[in-house]
Amino acid sequence: MTGFYGEHSKVFVSVDCIVFGFDHDKLKLLIGRRQMDPGRGEWSLYGGFVREDESLVEAANRVLFTLTGLKDIYMKQVGAFGAIDRDPGERVITVAYCALINVKDYDDELRKEHGVEWVSINELPHLYSDHNEMVRKAVTLLRRRISTEPLSFNLLPELFTLTQLQHVYEAILGEQIDKRNFRKRIKSIDFIEKTEHIDKLTSKRGAMLYRFNKNAYDQEPTFKL
Repeated sequence: MTGFYGEHSKVFVSVDCIVFGFDHDKLKLLIGRRQMDPGRGEWSLYGGFVREDESLVEAANRVLFTLTGLKDIYMKQVGAFGAIDRDPGERVITVAYCALINVKDYDDELRKEHGVEWVSINELPHLYSDHNEMVRKAVTLLRRRISTEPLSFNLLPELFTLTQLQHVYEAILGEQIDKRNFRKRIKSIDFIEKTEHIDKLTSKRGAMLYRFNKNAYDQEPTFKL
């Protein structure tokens, strides 16, 4: 470190991770009881301070990996939060990141180790500091992007039914979608492939399973639903 900017006050920089999952037809969020002061015991997002030797994205990836044990997670920056009194301990500016994971990929023992729980976004308790605001902005970001980016596939297993896909859209948008129009549009999208596999667990009749073909999407990434 140099001696430059010594006349200026120092602030802490942190990252907070808004981790969404999809389970039982609901969009859910990973939250846990805060393990440090101030705010010990309050419901909170999972985060950490940015180290001197890492960028914001590196810090967010480190925190996400520590929490989930997963790499190559879909992640987008939601925004910076810097109200003077947002942290009663010190002046802390935080940058929030939104991540999407498949709940079934998350080792439940690791979840228990970190003391976090999946909670429906419609049943969220009051969270520490401005974390509820972060979640609201993250949901708004997802709602803006879901019709133009293939976000939903990050929340689903590799093979999924069209009903599961529709339920993801409905959970994020917070409203019901016309089934007939939805399926007609989905079946016209080249990178959503119908497979030869049949779902016999969640469908009595045996619904066909589909998959997201990333290679096909990368070749022609135009997407609008």
